[in-house]
Amino acid sequence: MSWFSSFVRSSIGKKLIMSLSGLFLITFLIVHLSVNLTLLISEESFNAASHFMETNPIIQAMQFVLAAGFIIHIVYGIMLTLQNRRARGSVRYAANKVGVTSSISSRSMIISGIIILLFLIIHIRDFFVPMKFSEVANNYELVAAKFANPVFVAIYIISFLLLGLHLSHGFQSAFQSIGASHKKYTPVIKALGQIFFIGTSIGFVLIAVVLYIKSF
Repeated sequence: MSWFSSFVRSSIGKKLIMSLSGLFLITFLIVHLSVNLTLLISEESFNAASHFMETNPIIQAMQFVLAAGFIIHIVYGIMLTLQNRRARGSVRYAANKVGVTSSISSRSMIISGIIILLFLIIHIRDFFVPMKFSEVANNYELVAAKFANPVFVAIYIISFLLLGLHLSHGFQSAFQSIGASHKKYTPVIKALGQIFFIGTSIGFVLIAVVLYIKSF
């Protein structure tokens, strides 16, 4: 197992683990958005979907895998950021022109990641904990009540726009780290990444806006 231990501590190993955990979290995000979009269909649809998520044994077991995925992604993200900063030493990118050597999304990955983590904590407190551990009679009403608050809606919108920014770089970077980098396929992966982050951001923001409007 010494080779495995050496690999996960190496720069390549850290990037690979970071990428695989990121791709896993992307699949979760797709499922999560799909369930949340039922909020726009009807109260009954969302309650039925959320009840299925809360009672399905496979999904319940996957919650622990999901939690591990988040922790691994966060830990390795911090490790890689610190490693990159040590590699640069005291020399910052003074000679680089902003926007030439890197995109805004790539330069702000750690910042957007921290903000997304803070939002995740709020999200778990406001939705997961009550639905999982409290006697909530109607999940739709719980969500609708939260989105009747303009401050919460604003936080939600900003957080998911930042998530889109995070994904716009992370999606392409993840495929590059696992070796899916080719002049023929990279443009396609990049385009899919842009479509994914725009679609995800719009989807979650649309839910927030529509529920807020319905609260009047």
